[in-house]
Amino acid sequence: MGKPTGFLEYPRQEGPVIPPEIRLGDFKEFHRPLSPAAQALQAARCMDCGVPFCQAGVTLAGMTAGCPLHNLIPEMNDLVFHGNWEQAWRRLERTNCLPEFTGRVCPALCEAACTCARQDGAVCTHENELQVAEYAFAHGLVDADPPAVRTGKTVAVVGSGPAGLAAAWQLNRRGHLVTVYEKSDRPGGLLRYGIPNMKLDKAALDRRIRAMEQAGIRFECNVDVGRDVTGEELLARFDRVVLAGGAGQPRDLAVPGRDAKGILFAVDFLGLVTKTLLDSDFEKPPRKLAEGKNVLVVGGGDTGNDCVATALRLGAKSVTQLEMMPAPPDERAANNPWPEWPRVRKTDYGQQEAIFLFGHDPRRYQCTVSAFKTDKRGRVSGAVVQQLTPRRDEATGRTMMVPVEGAVETLPAELVLIAAGFTGCEAYLPASFGAALTARGVVAADEGQYAASVSRVFAAGDVRRGPSLVVWAIAEGMGAARAVDASLMGYSNL
Repeated sequence: MGKPTGFLEYPRQEGPVIPPEIRLGDFKEFHRPLSPAAQALQAARCMDCGVPFCQAGVTLAGMTAGCPLHNLIPEMNDLVFHGNWEQAWRRLERTNCLPEFTGRVCPALCEAACTCARQDGAVCTHENELQVAEYAFAHGLVDADPPAVRTGKTVAVVGSGPAGLAAAWQLNRRGHLVTVYEKSDRPGGLLRYGIPNMKLDKAALDRRIRAMEQAGIRFECNVDVGRDVTGEELLARFDRVVLAGGAGQPRDLAVPGRDAKGILFAVDFLGLVTKTLLDSDFEKPPRKLAEGKNVLVVGGGDTGNDCVATALRLGAKSVTQLEMMPAPPDERAANNPWPEWPRVRKTDYGQQEAIFLFGHDPRRYQCTVSAFKTDKRGRVSGAVVQQLTPRRDEATGRTMMVPVEGAVETLPAELVLIAAGFTGCEAYLPASFGAALTARGVVAADEGQYAASVSRVFAAGDVRRGPSLVVWAIAEGMGAARAVDASLMGYSNL
């Protein structure tokens, strides 16, 4: 423990944020780091708890409390406090092989479970982690050299999102020859085309991809496994296959008018914007998608928030975000004690920007779309919004959201973005291998073993777990790498 009284002496301080009036003019990251000295003081706040829930990664009340990667957080914070950034990196990379991504986009499950969060604000572990990772890249500490010894074993990883990248990185470090297949034009999966650039700068992703290629990992883009190449063909070429294609089947709205033009799935919208920006070197944002339009975002999660922020940068006339459930409380309820994940209302960056521009929160709770209106050209022109109310089902004990009779209004909308989550993986990928699915529409693979129902095929990330967080995808990728390594070598030291 670096400073036993640090949590009493130093208040929580996060890095500065570029204000909305400036950051809305571009798609650049807007969080800035503290100085190393100030970051060290934040690390000094870590209490080195006897039972550090921050690194537990356990399930409490159906939600994850603490880091699923089991990062050795008190040890890393202590090293940052003492200015030993290199050793802090060595400690961090033992449990998280892609911390530059979690340090940007993870909701910080570790901080929610931090003991300091009970009163004076959690330790800034999220920012500490990112700055440790950035220090490592800046000082050449990320080992991108090919392994000294190759095993001669070959592995195909299908999908280059966080789970696929984590599995590929670990398996290559072990000495196996790894090829990553990606159906898009660039590697990165969800990190590339599902998260906007202002939240995850694609330069950070490209930096990691270059390191992986330098280390000997091959990337085959524009190859859609299950369509362009069959599972049988991959199994003939490789000793093992890891399915890491994500849960890319979006949840749709089965309402009248859904087939109107101008209604897009959220990830399709975000991906199109990012691809256009990358293709033009960020010179030509696709403003025609949203400029001057009333934008309706259906869904209140992180992806919905990203859609709000992206639409604002494209010049939207207005943005409204619908959420089916009631608004969470502003503070923890009595039935949601620490260290459970706090079920409280969070006003994220997109909503903050909308408040700055329009003077009010874009979110409307307990609402859903019951129909879409169209113009003479077949384009969406409005949405019929139905008010909902919670009602307890006496038979099951579950709370259901039911329509309020007569509580209907029509909102103008020339662009609708459906951010209602995902229902499972795209079935053609596991079907090409003959891999069984669960009732939830994801690949059936044992917890902790990652082996699919087909010999020599493994599954990791959202394709196995279902829609989840980047941190869980990395944990799954690293776990699958251990399982694959053990199946090839008889044991694993990953």
